Amino acid sequence: MSGSTPPSPTWRPATVLVHGGQTRSQHGETAEALFLTSGFVYDTAEQAEATFLGTAEHYQYSRFGNPTVAMLESRLAQIEGAEACRATATGMAAVHAALLSHLKAGDRVVASRALFGSCYWIVATLLPRYGIEYVFVDGFDLDQWEAALREPTALVLLESPSNPMLEIVDLRAVSALAHRAGALVVVDNVFATPLLQKPLELGADVVVYSCTKHIDGQGRVLGGAVLGSKTWVEEVLQPFIRNTGPSMSAFNAWLLLKGLETLRLRVDAQCQSAARIADFLAEQREITRVWYPTRHDHAQRELAMAQMTQGGTLVTFEVAGGKAGAFAAMNRFRLIAISNNLGDSKSLATHPATTTHMKIGPEERARLGITDGVIRLSVGLEDVADLEDDLRRSLAHLS
Repeated sequence: MSGSTPPSPTWRPATVLVHGGQTRSQHGETAEALFLTSGFVYDTAEQAEATFLGTAEHYQYSRFGNPTVAMLESRLAQIEGAEACRATATGMAAVHAALLSHLKAGDRVVASRALFGSCYWIVATLLPRYGIEYVFVDGFDLDQWEAALREPTALVLLESPSNPMLEIVDLRAVSALAHRAGALVVVDNVFATPLLQKPLELGADVVVYSCTKHIDGQGRVLGGAVLGSKTWVEEVLQPFIRNTGPSMSAFNAWLLLKGLETLRLRVDAQCQSAARIADFLAEQREITRVWYPTRHDHAQRELAMAQMTQGGTLVTFEVAGGKAGAFAAMNRFRLIAISNNLGDSKSLATHPATTTHMKIGPEERARLGITDGVIRLSVGLEDVADLEDDLRRSLAHLS
């Protein structure tokens, strides 16, 4: 009864999300088995020796690999179209591992300045401690990318759409420039999810995710993933993960496998609601601006439409009255919750200037357009009319 479900090249994404990577034990279970074990035993001392030598395939220790985690890695690789995947304890562990496994003292990194706060800290604060040079560019400006990538570069890091201003980077063009400079291109694809955008098909080398977001989608567990070529994952990334220990727990992997089963249903519904909410907010007089990748007034709508299949589940908007106006509106939400998470089945609102992007400083926030009136809204699975009612009532107090 044991064995893996063989993937079919004709399977469409929804089927892969349910069946991809499944391995059944001798018991023939329907749901993926949860292997809550730290270690594994060997039949003989010779088998243990061969396992450590790499001449025999056998699980050694859950920090190195675990059957439940392996199922998640296989399913993520199949849906992403990647040769290999390694799961990590958190999304930031994934970003950290992707960068530090590849870089060394004397290397140079070029990054889009529109990064999540912790990613920005790694580039601007941590990497220089190890003798790694960095250059920030405005991700939407190809001239800046071209200028920065005239010098030999080890790695390029970017996110598209960006957090929280939904800036779009031309992945194909930037990847081509980066490869001419000798760089590995790492894309944080968390806002788009593996369903809405395929960075590897657009020229990127590595994709990272916070599985905490849409992949779980229900606010339960933390997790991350790094995906890329089999050679890079096994020869560069795996030794780093194996020896530094940012491993994912089997329980978290099991819940994330369950999350993947409904990912398409959730993301499709959330995208439809988000597009409607963006249009709704644009009509409110208390709102000074709305950002949503596929709206006609987004500066990079054409590029977003070319790279993504839908606009995503996030809407960013600016409330009149700055911080006071934003706080007044958020404090009157009854349905929408205030939280710094996103991609959840529940709608969540964040004030980036005082939370996720507080530590990058006011000058950098101003350069990115993150004003004190900006709110990032992660649209959930509630009835969209109820979300509109909550926003309408909350904003009415500002008039």
